Amino acid sequence: MPSSQAQTMAPKDPVRVVVESVSPIVDGGRFALKRVVGETLEIEADVFADGHDEVRAALWVRAPGGTTTSEISMSALVNDRFVGRVPLNQVGRWSISVVGWVDRFASWLDGAHKKHEVGELTKTDLAVGAELVGMATNHALANDRAAMSRLAKRLKSGDLSVLAKPELEQLMRRWASREPIGRFGEVIHVEVERARAAHGAWYEFFPRSTSPTLQRPGTLADATKHLEYVADMGFDVVYLPPIHPIGTTFRKGPNNTTKSEPDDPGSPWGIGSDQGGHTAIHPELGTMDDFGAFVRTAASLNLEVALDLAFQCSPDHPWVSQHPEWFKHRPDGTIQYAENPPKKYQDIYPLDFETAAWPELWGALADVVRFWVAAGITIFRVDNPHTKPFRFWEWLITTIRSETPEVIFLAEAFTRPKVMYHLAKLGFSQSYTYFAWRYSAWELRDYFTELSSSPVVDFFRPNAWPNTPDILTEQLQTGGRPAFIQRLVLAATLSANYGIYGPAFELVETQAAALGSEEYLNSEKYQQRVWDYDAPYNLRGVIKRVNQIRRDHPALQQLRNLHFHQSSNEALLAYSKRDDNSGDVVLMVVNTDSFHTQAGVISLDFDQLNVDANQPFEVVDLLGAETYHWSGADNYVELRPHVSPAHILIFRQLSAGSETGVNAK
Repeated sequence: MPSSQAQTMAPKDPVRVVVESVSPIVDGGRFALKRVVGETLEIEADVFADGHDEVRAALWVRAPGGTTTSEISMSALVNDRFVGRVPLNQVGRWSISVVGWVDRFASWLDGAHKKHEVGELTKTDLAVGAELVGMATNHALANDRAAMSRLAKRLKSGDLSVLAKPELEQLMRRWASREPIGRFGEVIHVEVERARAAHGAWYEFFPRSTSPTLQRPGTLADATKHLEYVADMGFDVVYLPPIHPIGTTFRKGPNNTTKSEPDDPGSPWGIGSDQGGHTAIHPELGTMDDFGAFVRTAASLNLEVALDLAFQCSPDHPWVSQHPEWFKHRPDGTIQYAENPPKKYQDIYPLDFETAAWPELWGALADVVRFWVAAGITIFRVDNPHTKPFRFWEWLITTIRSETPEVIFLAEAFTRPKVMYHLAKLGFSQSYTYFAWRYSAWELRDYFTELSSSPVVDFFRPNAWPNTPDILTEQLQTGGRPAFIQRLVLAATLSANYGIYGPAFELVETQAAALGSEEYLNSEKYQQRVWDYDAPYNLRGVIKRVNQIRRDHPALQQLRNLHFHQSSNEALLAYSKRDDNSGDVVLMVVNTDSFHTQAGVISLDFDQLNVDANQPFEVVDLLGAETYHWSGADNYVELRPHVSPAHILIFRQLSAGSETGVNAK
């Protein structure tokens, strides 16, 4: 090979250190990890070099908006594995590089000690060490430089006592040259969000159904009065479907009929009329001042307001006439309405994200988000994001977060798993899930094991909903009150984020539009309803209790701490969560059969429970207030769905010889 070609192929630096197998990481570093402020991120990597030299590793960390890089040393584990811990104390996007280098002085010092132990350490060996110290002295600040010069002279003179001084090793750690540095090929980005992105309880309702009578639609003023009801149940987020003007062309009638009467209110997702579009409020609901009062009242009750972000238009939306180029046209010149063959949605015009005027369209959509952020909204539930281009969402979320880092986006994407996961990688803070259709214990165990484990847990945050205005599952249609309580407990304790569509949920609404349909009969999507909030079968008390338990127990505010325990009965799902900071531990046992009593033995994994298996202990059911005496790993549980389909248990260690309580039933 010609020497010129060899020089061309030669690396820039003779790097000896390899940095690989970094975790956690999403798609090799293409996408950011997800965390929330206050967490500590642990990063592991394999860092090694040829030969027997000592290797060091570190994380180079840049905080959001920072211009300087700080260094965090990584500690050696086993088998060339290192770990470093980054306290994430600021919202925004962090950047982290994993680096490694050969520590020549540490390698020399280790060899010097070994030679000294067998009497083979020579003055020449000490001179080599003195030379290394001398080279490092050139980089040191004045105070350290003087000390290093003295130590180098003593080494050169043969003073062996220097080897025992930790001062020399500390100074060399600080100032010795590290070049050349080995680096992991990708910078690790971490999207750090506020705590609400990681845990919260959501409640959805339609403002137009808060009127006490069908003689007039509910207003934002009515909805504001309704907030105390929501807050009393212990929710954190109140979510409103679209509150914009609704089009009249092809307006949908009750139960999704294609013919509407003049008094039919239409679907809130048919956005836009001559009264405005995505930055307007339906006049029947009120004004922007009314909306501001709604947001302020919610805040006074410790509720955040989430708005629906539905990027679609009715045929009457102002954009249709002002920007026809933002829509797809058919050969006859008409605008293409939405279709999902054989279904047709003539009341909806999809936006054309591939239009030649896409920069203007994308900018207008970003301005919609900015408008509502300025109105006090920092949580958005995004309607059907999987029907819009991925690149648009990555651009929009990155743009908005660069301006307002606290904004949270929830993806309502009931679609294929890879599409759901990709949307999460692009930046959505939370995502709807398949929870509504996971009924059996084994299905729930498999699904939530996937969601709570790497790599999924590092980019996908599930928000579990038992029902939505679009989803009334067969289980809820047929299982009655026990099914609703069962699904509430599962959603609220398996996931750190969950929500319900109310008052259909707490009032145990079970009527479907037709056999085999998941649509509600007399759905609020198409008409106003009046609800009897004081009905005797209202689940408000149970919901309030579950939400209070979630607030009292930090273990339930997390996802990656989920652990399943064995059950002798496949209808019983047993799982626990533990918070290592507080020591809080909660155990759930749920009967997934809404119709029959189920009993079995739960085999506890004590490593996950902070309980001494050799001593008796009590378990206290936070739902029913019963106390049971358990002992050892295997304990009997019996759950009658019409009494209570679930236990939420905490542990109390007892002294030897204590005898209280009974087996759990």
